[in-house]
Amino acid sequence: MIGVGSPREYVMSFTAGALLLAETTRVARVYRESRDWQTTKSSVVESNLLQARSAETGKRLLREISGRLETLTDEQFELLCDGSTEDQKHLLWLSICRRYTFIREFAVEVVRERFLQLGPAISFSDYDAFFVAKEAWHPHIGELSSDTQGKLRQVLFRMLREAGLLSDDGHVLGIFLSSAFVRVLAKDSVEDFNVFPVREEDVERWARQ
Repeated sequence: MIGVGSPREYVMSFTAGALLLAETTRVARVYRESRDWQTTKSSVVESNLLQARSAETGKRLLREISGRLETLTDEQFELLCDGSTEDQKHLLWLSICRRYTFIREFAVEVVRERFLQLGPAISFSDYDAFFVAKEAWHPHIGELSSDTQGKLRQVLFRMLREAGLLSDDGHVLGIFLSSAFVRVLAKDSVEDFNVFPVREEDVERWARQ
């Protein structure tokens, strides 16, 4: 379930949108009615549910959203449909980290580590250093154009801010995970708590639940 690409190659196609909170919850509720992706996609495209400027843009957004939703368990999906806005944001961030190994590793190795160390704000230079380090093991990402690399960086920081994990000035924000969110994630994958800026003792406690 975690990581759409193989361990040897990152998937770097996350420029279609940032967190996409409103758009994803709309699609999720349509899907819940039929539990069929083909029916859902037809309905979303025909009604322009995503309010896209062109049919191609709408299809691209829908591919991104459906790919994220498919990483969630049934219980996580239901919480996304019916939970609080904060639960929805946290589930979307979880789904993004599951879909994109590159983002997951940035969340664990940079964002959460900075939170645990009470370090300074995260800047674009931190991202650039992370990118260079990963390029040594994944040379294909170095083949991306400078424009694409810049767009990926911009979108990732926007995702972090929209998920409530990063302040406007780049400081990592400690977050509160609801009991409902903790329950559906602990039943599935305790390891995935590490994509959030939370304390080690909290993760250990949730693992015992």
